[in-house]
Amino acid sequence: MKNVSRLGGCCAALLALVTFASTASAAEPSDDGPRIEVVDVAGVQVARQASAGTRPIIASAPAVAVAAAGVCGAGYTISTGAARYGGYGTAYTWTNGRTTGGRYYDKPICAVFFNDTGAAHSMGVRLKDNYTATPDVEDFGTYSSYAGPVYQNKGYCGRAYSYMKVGNAVVVDNYLAVGTCN
Repeated sequence: MKNVSRLGGCCAALLALVTFASTASAAEPSDDGPRIEVVDVAGVQVARQASAGTRPIIASAPAVAVAAAGVCGAGYTISTGAARYGGYGTAYTWTNGRTTGGRYYDKPICAVFFNDTGAAHSMGVRLKDNYTATPDVEDFGTYSSYAGPVYQNKGYCGRAYSYMKVGNAVVVDNYLAVGTCN
C-alpha cells in the first residue's frame, strides 16, 4: 500500500488507513515501569514530553495522525513526536506505552516518514534508540506514500532520522527527537 497519490495535502494511504486504525484503543502500559504522561490533542494521545511542534501537527489533522499510528500496528496510539518538513514529508513516532526494561526510555517506539508530495521519491527513515550498542533500524527506498515503519524495543529518548531526495536535491535531512529526555 506504499504506492498512492496525494489527496488534499495528505497521503491518501493515511486517509485510507483511518478505516483500519480508527478503532484502535490505547494499550495499557505495564505496571512494572514508569508511565508516559499523555495529553489529549483533538482525540489523539500525545506524550506530554513530545517536541513542541508535535501538538500543532496532530491538531491540524487528527485523522491523519491516527492513520499514521495505524501503520505502526495495534497498540501504537501514543504520539511521542511529529515533524513536518515543508510540503515534502511528515515524520511521526509512536509508542504503546509499555515498558520493556527498568529505565524510563525502555519503551517500544515506531517511526514512519510520510511522503506529502504525491509522487515517488528516494526517501527513508532510520530509528536510533538511546543505547549505543543497539544497531539502528531503517527503511530506505523509492516510495510515493511512506518509508517505514521501523521499530526499536527501547526507543524512547532516541532519534528518528528522515531523508528525502527530489531529483538531484536533498530536500529533507532531519532528526526528530523521540520524547524530551535528560
